Amino acid sequence: MKEELTENGFTEMQTPEEVKQQLEQAGTTLVVVNSVCGCSAGTARPGVLMALHYATKKPEHLSTSFAGFDVDAVKELRKHLLPYPPSSPSIGLFKDGQLVHFIERHQIEGRSAQMIARNLMTAFEEHC
Repeated sequence: MKEELTENGFTEMQTPEEVKQQLEQAGTTLVVVNSVCGCSAGTARPGVLMALHYATKKPEHLSTSFAGFDVDAVKELRKHLLPYPPSSPSIGLFKDGQLVHFIERHQIEGRSAQMIARNLMTAFEEHC
């Protein structure tokens, strides 16, 4: 499940330091809080990959942490996702370290990969 993203260019953030390094980069960073749940496998990860495949504008950096495995990294990441409550899977788009777009689990559940991809592509157009 990790490899679905890392094999497609995502950098793993397994420590709080790696989270800070990724989010301190200039430009846009897409962050996926990955999980083992069915909505992550069925729509979140495929939707993210579809958006990246078809978008004309794309984030400069791609990062992921796995909820339940990269515990300290996800704890640090969630500080940067406030005021949103903890949610996995979830998808955040950062611009120059600031959160500019966020998709919570409840916005993933029950939605198709295509719907998630369209949501992200719209955010990429606006912020990337």
